[in-house]
Amino acid sequence: MAFFDELTKKAQTYAGVAVDKAKDLAGAASEKAKEVADSAKINMAILSEQRELDKNYKAIGEWFVAEYGEDIPDAVKDVVEAVNASKARIAELEASKPQKDEEEEPAEHTCPVCGTTADSKFCPECGAPMGEAKDTQE
Repeated sequence: MAFFDELTKKAQTYAGVAVDKAKDLAGAASEKAKEVADSAKINMAILSEQRELDKNYKAIGEWFVAEYGEDIPDAVKDVVEAVNASKARIAELEASKPQKDEEEEPAEHTCPVCGTTADSKFCPECGAPMGEAKDTQE
């Protein structure tokens, strides 16, 4: 019987050690997850500030070009010309967009089963597939 008592004590000791190790691992994993979350928050804050900075630089540039117009220093003349060329290209592309026609009314279809007319692919009355579009001038 002493053998089993000693075996039980050893098993309890090892189980206690295993529990302590599991707690340590869980604590380490929790700490690592917190560090990663904090790092992600900081990275998002940095990106947000960089966007704000870019927006402010853009506002300064737009103000500068509007304020000095033709008296732009030679140091930035190439950049301003590139900006003006891009604006002109955007205007050309906007003008070349196909113009949308006014929205046409959906064609009325006639159900071949029950004769109901509707602007859907299936009849709202009987559920059958709708027939060809109804000619509105008939």
